[in-house]
Amino acid sequence: MKFNTKLIHGGISEDRNTGAVSMPIYKASTFHQKELGKPGWEYSRTGNPTRQALEELMADLSDGVAGFAFSSGSAAIHVVLSLFSAGDHIVVGNDIYGGTFRLINQVMKRFGVEFTTVDTTDLAAVEAAFQSNTKALYLETPTNPLLRVSDIEALSKIAKQHGAHVIVDNTFATPYLQKPLDLGADIVVSSATKYLGGHSDLIAGIAVTNDKELAEQIGFLQNSIGSVLDPEDAWLLQRGIKTLGARMRVHEENTQALFKVLKDDQHVAKIYYPGDPASSSYELAKRQMRGFGAMISFELKPEYSPKQFIEQLKVISLAESLGGVESLIEVPAIMTHGSIPRAERIKDGIQDNLIRMSVGIEDQEDLVTELQNALNNLVEA
Repeated sequence: MKFNTKLIHGGISEDRNTGAVSMPIYKASTFHQKELGKPGWEYSRTGNPTRQALEELMADLSDGVAGFAFSSGSAAIHVVLSLFSAGDHIVVGNDIYGGTFRLINQVMKRFGVEFTTVDTTDLAAVEAAFQSNTKALYLETPTNPLLRVSDIEALSKIAKQHGAHVIVDNTFATPYLQKPLDLGADIVVSSATKYLGGHSDLIAGIAVTNDKELAEQIGFLQNSIGSVLDPEDAWLLQRGIKTLGARMRVHEENTQALFKVLKDDQHVAKIYYPGDPASSSYELAKRQMRGFGAMISFELKPEYSPKQFIEQLKVISLAESLGGVESLIEVPAIMTHGSIPRAERIKDGIQDNLIRMSVGIEDQEDLVTELQNALNNLVEA
C-alpha cells in the first residue's frame, strides 16, 4: 500500500469481531479470561484492543516491528530513556524540546544516567562526544524550535561504530515526511499530540522500534511504568491519523506562502525553515524528508517587539503546542523553552526575540493577510 492508503487501512483498521471500519473503544479495565493459564487480554495497562490497533498502525507507518502508545510525548521519551542504567552515557542534541531538557537534567541525571550535549548537525562534534560507556545518541530533526536538520543516516553510522542505539524525536516531521528507522535509527519517538492527532484535542506519545529485543524491553517498561494511552484517546488519535496526509499537504502549502511573506519583510532579521533555499540544511532536508513541514521560526529585528507583533494577531493564536489544524504562535524563551536557563538558551541560539509558528490549514489568504498586517503595523520601540 502507498503511504496515504496505509494511513487509513494500515495496522488494525477495522474491528475483527464485527467488521466495523472504525475500531471500537474498549473501555474495560480487565477482561474475562476463558481458561486458566491462557489469559489472552488481561488488564488494560498491559494491553487494550483499541490501543493495540493504534500501536500496530504506528509500527506499520514507521516501518517498525512494534509500536507503543503513551499518555504523552514526555511519557514516551521517559520510557525510552529508562532503557538505560546508572553509569550509561547518552549523547544528546543541544537543540531539543524544553520538556526533554527538563526530563534529562532534573530526572534522569538523578538516577545516574550521564549526558553530553552536542550540535548534531556537526558530525565531527558528535563523533568526539562518544565515550566508552556511550549507549545511545538522542536527537530531534527538524529541531524544536530552530528547525535544524541533522543527517540521520550519517549519525546512525557513527553510533553503530560505537555500538550505540540511535533515538530520533520525529514530532515535527511525522512518518509522513520522514522515516528515521529506514535511515538507520533504532527507536523513533513522537508527541502524537501534535500532527498525528492534528486537532489539539488529545495528549499522547508514540514510540516505535525496528528491533525485536528493544521492543520487548520497551513493552516491559511501558507495562511496568504504566503511563499508557487511554482507549478513548487511542481511538481519537487513530481517527486523526487517517487525515494526516490530507492535512499535511495544506499545512505545507500555507507554510511556504508565509515563508515568502517573512522572507521579503524588512522587519524580520532571521528565518529558520528547512525549506529556505538559503539554509545550510536545505539540500539535506530535500534528500532526507518528503517535504519541509509546517513549522517556521523567525526573529524580528531588535527594534521591534515580539509582544507587539503577537498582540495584533486574531486568526493565529498565542498558544503552546503545535501541529493542529489551527495556526499557533509562541515565544520559546518565555513559553516552551522557559525551563532552559537563559545562558544556555542563548548559547544554543534560542534568542529572547525568537518567535515559533505552527502554520495551520486555515484559508491561505487569511493567514497571509494577517501576517502582513501584523508586520506592517510594527513600531520601533
